[in-house]
Amino acid sequence: MKRLHAVFIALTASTLASCSSTPQRETAAIPKPVQAAPVQVDPDQALLAKLQRLAPTADPGVLALAVEARACAVASGEVAPETRLAVIDYSRPSTDKRLWVFDLANERLMFNEYVSHGQGSGDNYATRFSNVEGSFATSLGLYRTAETYYGSNGYSMRMDGLDAGFNDNARMRAIVMHGAWYANPDLIQRQGRLGRSQGCPALREGIARQVIDSLKGDQLVFSYADDAPWLERSRQFGCRGKSARQVLASARAVRNGSLPVMATAVP
Repeated sequence: MKRLHAVFIALTASTLASCSSTPQRETAAIPKPVQAAPVQVDPDQALLAKLQRLAPTADPGVLALAVEARACAVASGEVAPETRLAVIDYSRPSTDKRLWVFDLANERLMFNEYVSHGQGSGDNYATRFSNVEGSFATSLGLYRTAETYYGSNGYSMRMDGLDAGFNDNARMRAIVMHGAWYANPDLIQRQGRLGRSQGCPALREGIARQVIDSLKGDQLVFSYADDAPWLERSRQFGCRGKSARQVLASARAVRNGSLPVMATAVP
C-alpha cells in the first residue's frame, strides 16, 4: 500500500511539472538584409561629366571625343593620366571663345579663350585641314606639348602630333602655340573675324604666356572639327571599340536626356 502511494505521488508530480513548464516556441528566421550591388563608375564618363560641368557652353560631343583620345593615349603609354587637357573646337567660328584649358588633377577650368586657325583652313570658319608642309592649314587630332622657346612670334610652345597621318608632321611644320597681334578679339569688331596663322593655334598676346605655361611639357591639346576623313580614319578613337561618330552621338544624346546611364552595377 505504501508502495502504491509513492508511485501515485511520483506520477502526480511529473504531471504537474509537465503542465507548468513553458512550451518551446519556434523562432521565425530573420531574413538577412539584401546588400545592393556595388556600383562601378566608368572613370572616363566621370571625367566627361566634370568637364561638361566646368565648360557648360562646350559641345559635349567634342569633350567626349577629347576624353576618348586622351584615354587611348594613356592606354598606349603615350601620355600620363594626370595631364592637363586643352580642347579646341574648330567647328566654331573664330569669333567664339573656342579654346578650353582644363586642370584635370584639380578639376578646374583654367582658361576659355579665342584662338586663330590657319590661313589655309578658311576665313571665319575653318573648313579645310592638312598635315602637309606649306599648306598653312590647321591640323586636327591630339598633340602632346613639348618645350618652350623664343622665336619670331615671341614666347612659343612646340607640340608633337600623336595622330598619324593627320598631325604627326606638326614639329616639322613648326606648328606651335604662340601669341599674335592678329588673335586679339578687338579685330572682330573691325573685320568680322580673328586674323589667321600659318597653321598654328595663335592666342592673343595678353594671355598667351599664361596659357603656354599651363600646358608646356607633356600636357595635351586636342583639336576638333567636323571633318569626315579625320573622324572616319583617325586611330585615336578605336581603342575601346567605338567610332568617333558613336562617341559624339552618345555624349550629345546624354545632354538631350535620352541616355541617362553613367554607372553600371557590377554583377
